[in-house]
Amino acid sequence: MAQGSLIEILQSGALTDGELAAIRDRASSATPGPWKFWLEGRNHEGGSDFIQTADEDVALRGATIADCDFIAAVRQDVPKLVAEIERLQRLVAFLGAGEGETARAVKQ
Repeated sequence: MAQGSLIEILQSGALTDGELAAIRDRASSATPGPWKFWLEGRNHEGGSDFIQTADEDVALRGATIADCDFIAAVRQDVPKLVAEIERLQRLVAFLGAGEGETARAVKQ
């Protein structure tokens, strides 16, 4: 393994700073969480299906149950994923700072 190739592998396909910032901005601009999908017959009796937020409830038409569960979960998942990406970016930067040592350790 040539020196630097580990870092190149770690950085390949990475989100740009702008892409990550746009995702972070969309998540922070959305209604605060947690969000929860309430399915009539599963989570409550009577009424309609809706996603409960900290503000207004969201009613969805034409979405499957799986779609609604996904949409509600995304509010909690995206901030966690952004934090994990930022943690991994710091790790890549750290590994890049000691790139020669890292390459030697990987060879062993």
